[in-house]
Amino acid sequence: MHGHTHRLDLEDATIRDWDAVVVAVDPDRGIVLDRSAFYPGGGGQPPDEGVLLWGGVRTRIVGTTKGDDLFLVPHPDDPVPAAGAAVRGALDDERRTNLMRTHSGLHVLTGVVFRDFGALVTGGNMEPLTARMDFDLAEVPPDFKDRVAEAVNEEIRQDRRIDVTTLPRDEAFAIPDIIRTATNLLPPDIEVVRIVDIVGLDTQADGGTHVASTAMIGRMEVVKMESKGRGFRRLRVRVT
Repeated sequence: MHGHTHRLDLEDATIRDWDAVVVAVDPDRGIVLDRSAFYPGGGGQPPDEGVLLWGGVRTRIVGTTKGDDLFLVPHPDDPVPAAGAAVRGALDDERRTNLMRTHSGLHVLTGVVFRDFGALVTGGNMEPLTARMDFDLAEVPPDFKDRVAEAVNEEIRQDRRIDVTTLPRDEAFAIPDIIRTATNLLPPDIEVVRIVDIVGLDTQADGGTHVASTAMIGRMEVVKMESKGRGFRRLRVRVT
């Protein structure tokens, strides 16, 4: 749940359309549904986009805002359904699928860099099929970029299963290296932690959406490595 909204996106990342009821409409913040598969953004993954269909009308959803409720932001030119209206929600399938591929690819990347070089993540950002990831890595060998790309694509070829589960906070933090960022960004009031496990490679706390296996990622190209100061390396990647 997020306020009044049941989060379908966290239960099943393959859902692309569903029936819902409008719980509330805030003219400044947006539309609240009783059930939603729109990922609201977080952990570096941008929010979903899509539409609400109701009474022969289409309302484009261009983002989300978070507060006590999960608010879907309508396009300013589109009509908005009233509270109590029955609607059909639908995600932009290509955008969501490409974000899932990208996000899972970044978990493979961080798993490989942690396994092979012991480096934690210091930052990152993603858009559909393109991303950057920053690592705390003081020294790198001359062939670092090529070695990382080769290892990442080998893990993708292994077709490793990607499992998503939840654990009580204490049990989650008992897993070694469950937090892969140099700073623990998990809010202290979260009692249940969502775990993304690339079986045999990487286990991380994460709230985003993912594909079911590494083979579904496609291929990852490490486009560029940048040095951003002492111990700060940035990798720019593209998923194809």
